[in-house]
Amino acid sequence: MSGYVVPSRRDLRMSDADREGVFARLNAAVAEGRLTLAEFEERVDGVLRARTYGEVEPLLADLPAATAAPSADVVELNSNAGQLKRKGRWAVPRRLVVRSRAGQVTLDLRHAVFSHRVVEINLNTEAGSTTIVLPPGATADIDGVATHAGTARLKVPSAPEPGSTAPHVVVTGSTSAGMLVVRYERRFWRWTW
Repeated sequence: MSGYVVPSRRDLRMSDADREGVFARLNAAVAEGRLTLAEFEERVDGVLRARTYGEVEPLLADLPAATAAPSADVVELNSNAGQLKRKGRWAVPRRLVVRSRAGQVTLDLRHAVFSHRVVEINLNTEAGSTTIVLPPGATADIDGVATHAGTARLKVPSAPEPGSTAPHVVVTGSTSAGMLVVRYERRFWRWTW
């Protein structure tokens, strides 16, 4: 016998990466309608206070096990005189590279699954429009976007609140003779877009 005591998983301390995985699972539960926003906030606070896996288990006990495959770290999307659209439930990578010429790009993140709290979107667009729709509470930074004969509009907060667990999107790159808009969901009566 070696004399070492091996703690059970319940007694092991959680790392920051472990907490991020739990946040992604809770985020997916909200997107699927399994949790209300109030329940989500309560559980996120519990995860932030938790030190061990055992303290987090009750917060996940009534949710299905995570089955989504981890998203790639970098994904490239290319379009030439066409439309690039991502919407619905899709895995958002840590870094998204978007190249488009004479086309329309729509990245709808309202129901997307974030496995990383901070996501970088690198744009290289010419003669077209780019629209990024964020989930409620998410923030974005477009200070790293260069415009040439175009516009870039940010219609969401640019910095997260202290202690926020909502996604933060950092947009970099350039747009030439086109338009970039980062916004929240629009609503009119029963319609949303």
